[in-house]
Amino acid sequence: MQRSMAPAATADLPAQFTATRRMTAELAAPLSDADATVQSMPDASPAKWHLAHTAWFFETFLLRDHLPGYRLFRDDWPFLFNSYYEAEGQRIARDSRGVLSRPSLAEVLDWRAHVDAAMEQLLDDPALAPLIRLGIAHEQQHQELLLTDIKHAFFSNPAGPAMWSAPSQAPAETPGQGWWRHPGGTVPVGHSGEGFSFDNEGPRHRVLLELFALADRLVTNGEWAQFIADGGYRTPSLWLADGWDWVCRQGIVAPLYWRGDEQFTHTGWQQRNAHRPATHVSYWEADAFATWAGHRLPTEFEWEAIAVDHASDAGNQLDGGAPPLPQGGGGLFGDCWQFTRSAYLPYPRFRPEAGAVGEYNGKFMAGQWVLKGASCATPRGHSRGTYRNFFHPHQRWQFTGVRLACDL
Repeated sequence: MQRSMAPAATADLPAQFTATRRMTAELAAPLSDADATVQSMPDASPAKWHLAHTAWFFETFLLRDHLPGYRLFRDDWPFLFNSYYEAEGQRIARDSRGVLSRPSLAEVLDWRAHVDAAMEQLLDDPALAPLIRLGIAHEQQHQELLLTDIKHAFFSNPAGPAMWSAPSQAPAETPGQGWWRHPGGTVPVGHSGEGFSFDNEGPRHRVLLELFALADRLVTNGEWAQFIADGGYRTPSLWLADGWDWVCRQGIVAPLYWRGDEQFTHTGWQQRNAHRPATHVSYWEADAFATWAGHRLPTEFEWEAIAVDHASDAGNQLDGGAPPLPQGGGGLFGDCWQFTRSAYLPYPRFRPEAGAVGEYNGKFMAGQWVLKGASCATPRGHSRGTYRNFFHPHQRWQFTGVRLACDL
């Protein structure tokens, strides 16, 4: 498949918009209408829904309010493709998105083309640039969700179908474990105000850090296999109480997508490579592994303090048109989102944005944990050191992994 330019690497806003929309279509190109309609669990959405919801976002927050004379493509579709915006009214239940056999995939793609054509009239308006950038970043998030959600859907199919053919790549070798040391002290964290950011990345403020070190690579499949062999999933003293309850109730014995010596990928079932980063683990598993290893998870502020010396667009990230697969080899960004032991909470003086877009992040600041970095399914250039991803502690269908920290 032809690779698209990473959207965030393009300085020109119309080009960013076009590249982002094209990449979404390319990622969905291998899917049939049936593939794009299935919903394998409540946390995941059909690929067709992601395609439609991102069209809905531009139609609702830009075209409807800022393009004179614009008429909705279909008056009844906002109910189907609104996600969680209470200010935008009623919507279909999240766990019922898989019942949407209609509209068809072709009709959704027609809607996207209609929205793209209408958006051309707004892309050069400086007053709308912040909202357009938000729409682009929002679509990039859904590109990653589309990939992780369809992976779970194909995994749930007993036939284990492949979305792409397996790439011919030499196995990665595990680099030796090294550490990036930090002297501690008072450090600034949060977005500085230059360039795009989500509202949850600010305001910028100061935190006090003690002396610590952060591992210079992610935990690997081979190391996770050692954790399993040593009884990691059978030893309650390694686990937080809620995590141990989750392990017992759900019968968890390995990361998601593991089966014997195999691992499910976008290219179907493949032999698991011991040198590649372990991924698709929950916060509970990440914390238990860190305890077993004699270390701990970093705080989000420790991770961010190390990130100032690293390029956020480096590493194994999504460039479009290739199956995402963690590779390893070091680096702070790419391969897997990395759990921190920081609860997802508002920064001092945080205020959500006004209007419906203010529902984007702020109302989810309870019961979730911050992840940092980027994954192999994150569009290159989307993330940055201040980026705050967040998930509930039991969720593991995303490309989530572990980078250890230690006190000095």
